[in-house]
Amino acid sequence: MIVSLNGKLIEAGIFRAVIECAGVGYEVNIPVSTAEKLPDIGGNVRLFTLQTFREDGQSLYGFSTAEERDFFKLLVEKVSGIGPGTALKIFSRLSLPVLQTAIQNSDIAQLSQCPGIGKKTAERLVVELRDKIGVVKKSAASPVSGELAGIPAASEAPSAQADAVAALAALGFKLDQADKAVRQAIQKCGASASTETLVRVALGN
Repeated sequence: MIVSLNGKLIEAGIFRAVIECAGVGYEVNIPVSTAEKLPDIGGNVRLFTLQTFREDGQSLYGFSTAEERDFFKLLVEKVSGIGPGTALKIFSRLSLPVLQTAIQNSDIAQLSQCPGIGKKTAERLVVELRDKIGVVKKSAASPVSGELAGIPAASEAPSAQADAVAALAALGFKLDQADKAVRQAIQKCGASASTETLVRVALGN
């Protein structure tokens, strides 16, 4: 089972990347949120991967963090009606912190706006995963550790990201637009930026 790849990026697209490791090129399906973080062609990249098998072949799905990969796996394995393709579309629309917040808040309206997710599937997603999401504060001196019921805990930085998205949504942004703006702000300011900083940069101030 291939759980991660670390090598040279030789091809890249919105939903696809090819990584060369020890002379072998691996095609990896990726969400938009991961594509945004890829280096230039020829740069070194590490992706955390999930390998899936079907009668007609096998596929690799890659993410910038192990937490995203593990949550993607839970979506596919625990929620009826969500396969790898649909789960990838969800991750392309919403980042992990925002997705977890929507599930915790039972926000069916927001979840059902994701491609391939209707109201009934969104309800199943909430029922299956809401009580399993743990939120653990990360101290400045040590990395996040620990899981609750198999779902990675959210850290303080992702909480700031989710709060910034909520603030933009309150200002009239659509959820996916707010999430994209905040992700772009994180690229500029770093993952440790505060909610206020992320909102200000996302608004162009």
